Amino acid sequence: MATIPQVKVGSIQKPMPVIGMGTSSYPPVELEIAKAAILEAIKAGYRHFDTAFAYGSEMSLGVAIAEALRLGLIKSRDELFITTKLFASFASRDQVEVNPLWQQKKLIEFCKEKGIHVTAYSPLGANGTKWGDNRIVESDVLGDIAKAKGKTTAQVSLRWVYEQGVSLVTKSYNKERMKENLDIFDFSLTEEELNKISQLPQRKGVTFASVLGPHELVLEVDAEI
Repeated sequence: MATIPQVKVGSIQKPMPVIGMGTSSYPPVELEIAKAAILEAIKAGYRHFDTAFAYGSEMSLGVAIAEALRLGLIKSRDELFITTKLFASFASRDQVEVNPLWQQKKLIEFCKEKGIHVTAYSPLGANGTKWGDNRIVESDVLGDIAKAKGKTTAQVSLRWVYEQGVSLVTKSYNKERMKENLDIFDFSLTEEELNKISQLPQRKGVTFASVLGPHELVLEVDAEI
């Protein structure tokens, strides 16, 4: 799998994979189902896994890693890049929503200048969740580009995120979809295609209101970020 420039993990410099697997699921699944999906991802070539205490997926990820070591799918824990979540008050941000419909170009440029690595969540707009939508997977612009290249709309979206110089976290427990999400390194977007994507209307997909409901205070917070 392609990698981004090396990032510091503790005292060690190591390359972070471009594409990671998100271990959360909606609705939540049993530990054994999550474990099986993570093992399939390791077999497919994933080496970056994203989790969080709030997801309830840290246990299944740990169990899956132990099983992968036992089965010889990986030789050591050092082969994997694990990211988790802290409350914003505990650490500076490094993971933000980035996709063709919420491009975050100013933020990405600022982070590059400051030596901050950005990881994109919801690169496909969190389609299929209660807080996401289908604006990306049903985008006519992205769909036309995908058709011309013999790719899916999702692959075009993921490729666009990759070409912004950030890594990204995809979420799927489907074995074939996992493989499809990795298959974005045999094509690139032309200047004309990039220009078309740059003109897409911009709107944040994941908001507090989409998760907590459109309460007055929540809407005020969303308006400020």
